[in-house]
Amino acid sequence: MTVDVLAPRAATGIVGRTHRRPRYGTHAFLIAISLVWIFPLAWAVYTSIRPYGETARLGYVSVGGAYNLDNFFKAWSDAELPQHFLNTLIVVVPAMVLVLFFASMIAFAVSRYSFRFNIALLMLFTAGNLLPQQVVITPLYRMYLALPLPQPASDNGIWYDQFFGIIAIHIAFQLGFCTFVLSNYFKQVPRELNEAAVMDGASVWRTYWSVLLPLARPALAALATLEFTWIYNDFFWGILLLRTGDKFPVTSALNNLSGQFFTDNNLLAAGSLLVALPTLIVYFALQKHFVAGLTLGSTKG
Repeated sequence: MTVDVLAPRAATGIVGRTHRRPRYGTHAFLIAISLVWIFPLAWAVYTSIRPYGETARLGYVSVGGAYNLDNFFKAWSDAELPQHFLNTLIVVVPAMVLVLFFASMIAFAVSRYSFRFNIALLMLFTAGNLLPQQVVITPLYRMYLALPLPQPASDNGIWYDQFFGIIAIHIAFQLGFCTFVLSNYFKQVPRELNEAAVMDGASVWRTYWSVLLPLARPALAALATLEFTWIYNDFFWGILLLRTGDKFPVTSALNNLSGQFFTDNNLLAAGSLLVALPTLIVYFALQKHFVAGLTLGSTKG
């Protein structure tokens, strides 16, 4: 009896040790990866609080000298960041709202109703995510210059060098992902809700707006967090499709801190940290939604 009682305990101890060993390796790996990711940010913070004179005297890879916040104040004024923050809000807020609105309507149609091109339509929107944006640089640029034709009051029409054009680009490229995610989310909602709404006399719009959309608030909140971060961080389209420097989003405006023959990397690091601050605030304020958005729509409906 004694042997029978101790044997399971010994076996349990062996199993416990077997399960604990991989965790140390996993933790060490995760810590190493975290340090690799944190190091550039930490180095940017360190560089931003050093005057350029100290960096030039001691070298970039050095410790010591004077430290202050002058680079932050200089970047704030030289790059005219308040105006460009406003430009970013003008682009991000409408683009995010319209993307979620259009995506929710499309997802509602393809997930709750069966018609001939149901799957093909969803695949079309999903396939848009597989197209690298850089592939369409030239055709989009030429299209923006040509359509619609320039009006007498403007040299650029309503597309090129206009906020509307940048908003339209973000809607086009973000719509596929949001449609895919919301369609999978809607598929998990019981169809009996649709049937009950129809029996009560609700129209298709009423069913979408008053029944399905309120249930999708968690998904919409997670997507809104992700979309704000992605659209806010865009640098590519602002540089390509805007010509007037005063209209640049804040990320594209950082290019103003780079000179033709000389770039103050300390100043640029300070400006980059100021620009990154809103995304950090949004992330920490909506962390639960952000993390939920990483796996949202991954389940198969």
